[in-house]
Amino acid sequence: MSVDLINRDPNCINSHIQCAFEDVLAEPEGVQSIDCVWKLSYSCFECWKNLCYKLTTLLCGCCIAASWGCEFASVAFLHVWQFTPTLKVLQINCTYYRKWWSLILSCCVDPCCISCGQIFHAFKREK
Repeated sequence: MSVDLINRDPNCINSHIQCAFEDVLAEPEGVQSIDCVWKLSYSCFECWKNLCYKLTTLLCGCCIAASWGCEFASVAFLHVWQFTPTLKVLQINCTYYRKWWSLILSCCVDPCCISCGQIFHAFKREK
C-alpha cells in the first residue's frame, strides 16, 4: 500500500479544520480595505501559514508520527493480548456463575415468592 500524496485525508477525519484565508478573514459589505491591501493580506496569510506549517511538520512531524505509531501499536497489542482474552475469560466464568446463581435463586428464593403469591392470590378484589 502506497501513500496517496493527492488526497491526504481520504476518510475526512480533519474536515472540521477550516484554515483557508476565506475561512479566517472576511470583510463584510460596507467595510472593505483597498484591493491591493486585501490581495497583499491574502498573499502574506498564505505564505506564512504554509511556511510555518511546513517548518513545524519538518521539525516535529516524523517524531510525532513515530510517537502515535507507538501509541496505536500499544493499543493494538493490549487489545489482542490483554483485553480480548480477559473478556473471554470473564464471559466463560460469568456463564458458570449465572447458572450457579440461577440455581440458588430457584432453590431458595422461588419457593418463598411462590408461597407469597399463593397467599395474596387468595384475596379477592371487590368491585
